[in-house]
Amino acid sequence: MSDSSHIVCPHCGAVNRIPANRLGEAPKCGKCSEPLFSGQPVTLDNNSFQKHVSRNDIPLLVDFWAPWCGPCKMMAPAFEQAAKELEPRMRLAKLNTEDAPAIAAQFRIQSIPTLALFRGGKEIARQPGAMGAADIVRWASSNV
Repeated sequence: MSDSSHIVCPHCGAVNRIPANRLGEAPKCGKCSEPLFSGQPVTLDNNSFQKHVSRNDIPLLVDFWAPWCGPCKMMAPAFEQAAKELEPRMRLAKLNTEDAPAIAAQFRIQSIPTLALFRGGKEIARQPGAMGAADIVRWASSNV
């Protein structure tokens, strides 16, 4: 890892360069002054997905879900808990497949919920099915 990391602001989308040793010090966006990490998953859409996948230097864990999906709703609190534990080592995000069907199709999401882990703009691991917070943290940590 280099001396600094590029982090996409979850609020305004600006790409910030943060010294690697300061990621854990609650960095703020240089453009909008909002916190870069809040311990909450970032909501992605058609406009923000590619930027977060390609421009974040830290791994990005995406929960592909839909509002009608019971297991997705059951896993949501566990995914939020995992965000608290994994940030700032990793960014967690959610993508509603109903709102972004082209992205779901591009990544061949066949069942939801599906977790996909991205690093350097590429998918490096995938896990279908609902999981608890400890399992999400363990799975994501073991795949980076």
